[in-house]
Amino acid sequence: MKLRQKRFAGINIAWLAFLASVAVLVALVGLLAWSSWRGGPAQTTRPLLLYCAAGIRPPVDEAARDYQKEYGVEVQLQYGGSQTLLANIEASKRGDLYLPADDSYLQIARDKGLVREALPLARMTPVLAVAKSNPKNLHSLADLERDGVRVGQANPEAAAVGKLTADALRKAGEWAGLEKHIVVMKPTVNDVANDVVIGAVDAGFVWDATVRQMPKLEAVPIPEFADIHSHIAVGVLTCGEQPTAALRFARYLAARDKGLPLFERDGYEPVEGDPWAETPQLNLYAGAMLRPAIADTLDEFQRREGVVVNTDYNGCGILVGQMKINGIRPDAYFACDLSFMKQVHDLFLEATPVSTNQLVILVPKGNPHHIRSLKDLGKPGLRVGVGNEKQCALGALTQETLNQGGVHDPVMDNVKVQSPTGDLLVNELRTGALDAVIAYVSNAAAAADQLDAIAIKDIPCAVAVQPVAVGKDSAYKQLTGRLLDALRSPESRRRFEAYGFHWQAGEK
Repeated sequence: MKLRQKRFAGINIAWLAFLASVAVLVALVGLLAWSSWRGGPAQTTRPLLLYCAAGIRPPVDEAARDYQKEYGVEVQLQYGGSQTLLANIEASKRGDLYLPADDSYLQIARDKGLVREALPLARMTPVLAVAKSNPKNLHSLADLERDGVRVGQANPEAAAVGKLTADALRKAGEWAGLEKHIVVMKPTVNDVANDVVIGAVDAGFVWDATVRQMPKLEAVPIPEFADIHSHIAVGVLTCGEQPTAALRFARYLAARDKGLPLFERDGYEPVEGDPWAETPQLNLYAGAMLRPAIADTLDEFQRREGVVVNTDYNGCGILVGQMKINGIRPDAYFACDLSFMKQVHDLFLEATPVSTNQLVILVPKGNPHHIRSLKDLGKPGLRVGVGNEKQCALGALTQETLNQGGVHDPVMDNVKVQSPTGDLLVNELRTGALDAVIAYVSNAAAAADQLDAIAIKDIPCAVAVQPVAVGKDSAYKQLTGRLLDALRSPESRRRFEAYGFHWQAGEK
């Protein structure tokens, strides 16, 4: 008996230990999932593969080492000419990031479906590199055509500097004369610079940043290149299996207090980047009627970027009041109508129209009161709901529409509810507290089985335009810009149109 009790007690202890281990494991998995959903730091045990143009090696090398020291994530670097790297990406369909020497290659990669996001980093300008003290006294393109002058050039089919300089020389009508003096074509800009250093050529076309990194060279500015600039950006590859980790390193590289100082130190002209944060937080103000159309896009953006987007949905009049009176400065504002964006235009960069939404009359299914037009809303005894003109774009637009339709006073005599959002009006209508409301067509989308929508005809102001803009005071202008890109994406368009909006982003 005692032996069985001891054995039973031993089994119980082992079983309890097993259950405790399972509970700990479940808790850890849940914690990791919650951190990921909230935009917590991207965790990866696999190295990131970055394809990088050879001319940008010094700052990227150091940034990758710093990142590994800080976060334990290895960044494997593959260097080469911009076009050569692009061809490798297209052939292999592997890798996480692509950093060419000019963003024209990123556009090519986008067109091929190879790149999704792009984060700007810096700018370079092509120059003529010569040995220190310029022993051959070369100061112009004409000097390069003297007898005995040997010129080095990066292959236009492989390297960005070769392509940009060759195109500029052809445009200036100088390529034919210079081509006979080009004694060697090299795969990268660094190869051209090294040839000048060792004396294999007398001069070569390279980046200004390349010369600044090599003490044995000096730059000769070429007037024909004065307006030729390379814009450097890092792109996130669509073939990568860890986009959040890739974006996190890209943000580190593009941060004004992490990667960008390295670019400036090494002779590049950096952009004005965002500050570094492991998990940045953005604040978005958005009109309440936009919520169903943008919620899924915001969720996806947070997960992919590893960030948090704090949203404040409300009537646009209320949001504008918070900005103007309380001094609140969101990173972005998505207004229900242009009129409310105009009231705070000085707080934002240029606004982009994204969609339009039509005012309609909403009534219970079957239209029991036989309402056909705005005029019918003035029938005696009707209970009507409208937006509050001081609190939301819906209300302001409704008042303008009633005035233009010549029915303002009789309709307003029947108004029983003035709400800050269209959704609240729809709720009142569905419960039977109202007979009709003026709202947006998108407000009816979720209750199409219970409501009928009646078009408001021949009144142009019955259409609201929804613009979005980045705040001038936002610390994260680049990140917020990518949020706006997500809100203007094809996936976002499908969501807007599913809720009855008309798409306007990108339309002329």
